[in-house]
Amino acid sequence: MRRVLVANRGEIALRAIRVCRHLGLESVAVYSSADANSPHRWSADHAVCIGPPPPKSSYLNAGALIETAVALKCDAIYPGYGFLAENHAFAERSKQAGLTFIGPDSDAIASMGDKVAARQAAAAAGIPVVPGSEHGYTSAEPAKAASADIGFPLLLKASAGGGGRGMRVVERAEEFVAQFEQASAEALAAFGNAEVYLERFFPQVRHIEIQVFGDRHGNYVHLGERDCSVQRRHQKLVEEAPSPALDDATRRQMAEAAVALVRTLKYVNAGTVEFIYDPSSGKFFFIEMNTRIQVEHPVTEMVTGTDLVTEQFRVAAGERLSFGSSFANGRSAIEFRINAEDASRDFQPSPGTLKRWRPPTGREVRVDSHAYENYAVPPYYDSMLAKLIVSGSDRASCIETARSALARFQVSGVATTVPFHAHLLQQTEFDRAEIHTRWIERDFRMVIT
Repeated sequence: MRRVLVANRGEIALRAIRVCRHLGLESVAVYSSADANSPHRWSADHAVCIGPPPPKSSYLNAGALIETAVALKCDAIYPGYGFLAENHAFAERSKQAGLTFIGPDSDAIASMGDKVAARQAAAAAGIPVVPGSEHGYTSAEPAKAASADIGFPLLLKASAGGGGRGMRVVERAEEFVAQFEQASAEALAAFGNAEVYLERFFPQVRHIEIQVFGDRHGNYVHLGERDCSVQRRHQKLVEEAPSPALDDATRRQMAEAAVALVRTLKYVNAGTVEFIYDPSSGKFFFIEMNTRIQVEHPVTEMVTGTDLVTEQFRVAAGERLSFGSSFANGRSAIEFRINAEDASRDFQPSPGTLKRWRPPTGREVRVDSHAYENYAVPPYYDSMLAKLIVSGSDRASCIETARSALARFQVSGVATTVPFHAHLLQQTEFDRAEIHTRWIERDFRMVIT
């Protein structure tokens, strides 16, 4: 590798550009006209306007991205997370164009991107899966017939989806058809695939994910877990490691299951195997695998001392993994997503201009961001402005550091989730780790002021 096109924007594009510089590689940034004043454009060695603001015309325009990479004589392309990161056709087209795709092979993306196929692969590897349908449906009536064997409440999930889109909880049979049609329509609009499958819904579970990595030399490892149970409508808000809900035996079993899956797949590069965990029974179930780097990867970096993005580049270049399996090294870390959203108004997006932007600093404080004072927050993309990551010798010290950091986080001009996170840290249930994935929606949001 000599020159890399970074097919993304925001903080992950900045991170990739820094990795290029660290590894002695040239970087090529792409930007939409809405991101003309975004730092990733300035930071790269070269920058090209890829199109107008709408994602389909810019960051999701696979043909334009590949043509640009080839025209500028790039050797590789880095997708980051979101946009085309889990698009198997994009990975394959990159390969056919002679570009190294800095991520997993297209076959792995395809097999895990189809959630039904992913369940089947996990079951074949001996991993417990959530009870559900054997295949997906595009019509409500046959799906409703299958729901009788699963029982209610159940969860409708887009077969080709992720990120909470095309997902609905159905409490009663009477609601099934209407909810199915909504989920299917949303899945078609978001992913071009209307297929939906069914899973048994557990109302009070933790969401646990295992960071995994593989290389082309037959090495497959895990780097412990992250607990992502603070969610709203299936969108993660806070992530931490290690999980305060797991005992050591369950932690090991979950990690071993994740490695078994990536070994079965002969998986290369970074990925995340996701589970739900039922504290009342002590059981866990596979739900899906994300074939990319995650937004919350800094949590793992902070507790294991690894550099996951640099490792993505190294593994894509054919090198062996530089680390083995490991859990948290005795430290804790928590990440807070700082979004341009108003939590007091049901997390309504809040685009505009940042009149003040002074993130906190400190020895145990890390802020990954592309925002700056007078930055115009565009309305076209994900609302995340920054990730605030704190670390400490244990969870209690992390929470104290986070309280201080959030109190010092100065931002105005747009509404953000800083006050939400500050209020979250005042809740006894969070302090005692007594929450679940629906806790924000059911027990918390009504008290946001």
